Amino acid sequence: MNDDQLSMEEIDVLLKAAVAAPSMHNTQPWRFEVNGHVIDVFLDGSRSLPAEDPTGRAMRIAAGAATFNLRCAAASMGYSSWFGLAPDRYDPDLVARIVLAPTDDPDKDLLGLSTQIPRRHTSREPLRPVQLTSEDQVSLSRAAMAEGAELSWLPAPGIKAVLDLLLDTDLREIGDWHRRAERAHWVGGDRTTDGVPSSVLGPRSSSYPSPVRDLGTRPADQTRPSTSFETEPALAVLSTGGDTRADQVAAGIALERVLLTATRDGLKASFLNQPLEFDDLRRTVQQTTGKPGFAQMVIRFGHSTVTATTPRRPVEAVVHPRTEEL
Repeated sequence: MNDDQLSMEEIDVLLKAAVAAPSMHNTQPWRFEVNGHVIDVFLDGSRSLPAEDPTGRAMRIAAGAATFNLRCAAASMGYSSWFGLAPDRYDPDLVARIVLAPTDDPDKDLLGLSTQIPRRHTSREPLRPVQLTSEDQVSLSRAAMAEGAELSWLPAPGIKAVLDLLLDTDLREIGDWHRRAERAHWVGGDRTTDGVPSSVLGPRSSSYPSPVRDLGTRPADQTRPSTSFETEPALAVLSTGGDTRADQVAAGIALERVLLTATRDGLKASFLNQPLEFDDLRRTVQQTTGKPGFAQMVIRFGHSTVTATTPRRPVEAVVHPRTEEL
């Protein structure tokens, strides 16, 4: 072990920021190992979603988002950071390695975004009918580009095409008890450490299709109040040029920079990723952008003052001591 260790207080700050990242159904599918000033990010296969995320793509995106939060938190404590995406045939669960070094000049962009980490949350509420400005769109597109991804804003026909795909996904899920059971395991009820509690599901949509995914599977959640959502949401597709495991982790890094930038700019975001869970529909989503690449996320942006946060596991549940070979 490196004698020059991060303090327990520093590790606590870093990992609290990491676990604040978004993940599908808030499964928080990550674990971390700290050795000196090196932090390794691993997938936690015990928190996978084999029915809805059989390839682990959503897990890798979540781990990438956690990686970006780590770098932001490091900047807030006066560290510079270097990272590498680390597909390792001997340890496929290792997805990223971050190296920290003290500096008098931390990355100003990361430093600024670090303050947004506790403020960011997924909004499942109706958004105010205020159009995003071109400045908003450019700011978010630049955030994606800074991490090697592309954010494509969908015109009205593209938005309709994506919303129409929701009917296809719902029809495919009818009778799929594996998906329903998996979702019920992670969504609904009172939750204190992970999953999506009933209290943050938001209202049901009074029209179909809805720009917000209704995750409710329990009887009480399926009868919660309904309301009207925007009929033409502001949707953008986050894409990468490749679709390797490393590309998917990189997509998560780009996603979190985009989400923290949106939070800084006074915007809320949620996801409409159901079509991405089926390979053919995922290709169709990418085609709506008119660009080559691989769709990784469909993001809805807008303005809202409603706040609701999902729970997080304590740091001690996600950090593991590194075992060294003698």
